[in-house]
Amino acid sequence: MTKQTNSESIRFQAVTSKSWKDLEQLFGDNGACGGCWCMFWRVPRKEYEAKKGAGNKRALKSIVNRGGKPGIIAYVGNQPVGWCAVAPREIYVGLQTSRLLKPVDDRPVWSISCLFVRKDYRRKGVSAKLIKAAVDFAGRQGATCVEGYPSEPATDKTADAFLWHGIPSAFKAAGFKEVIRRSPTRPIMRYELSQR
Repeated sequence: MTKQTNSESIRFQAVTSKSWKDLEQLFGDNGACGGCWCMFWRVPRKEYEAKKGAGNKRALKSIVNRGGKPGIIAYVGNQPVGWCAVAPREIYVGLQTSRLLKPVDDRPVWSISCLFVRKDYRRKGVSAKLIKAAVDFAGRQGATCVEGYPSEPATDKTADAFLWHGIPSAFKAAGFKEVIRRSPTRPIMRYELSQR
């Protein structure tokens, strides 16, 4: 799948053992942010904290090595420029215990839990394209509904590192609609694949 961004084509593919090196390159030494390696929602908080950095990296690599596809990478040319974590909601144990992000209903949904865009590609619409690509990926796996949990920036000066859930405008641009808001800054948004 290829789209355009500022006269450059952008393509998306699920991370696999073959593209693991691309994810390492994109995430860098910090594992995207603070040693997370996109494990924040996947494991209990105590385990996440204990494994920050190398332990979280090993945990995500283990998922990929076992054939799991925990998300998609965006590329411009051969360069990885973005990441979107997407999987069935039940995989994210942290979401199960969240007071603000507890399930809306009993429907099976897929969840977009994290977005990361390389600094030089931020604020160029890459997040919305990643979200759309994640919906397409989830749909190919049989999903009928995809959720997102964006954060409303407190100000225009909110550091990008604190917007790893995405922002509501990017989800709206990708066709998501807000379904509930239990906090002023944390809506739950959904995309119904049956509406396509």
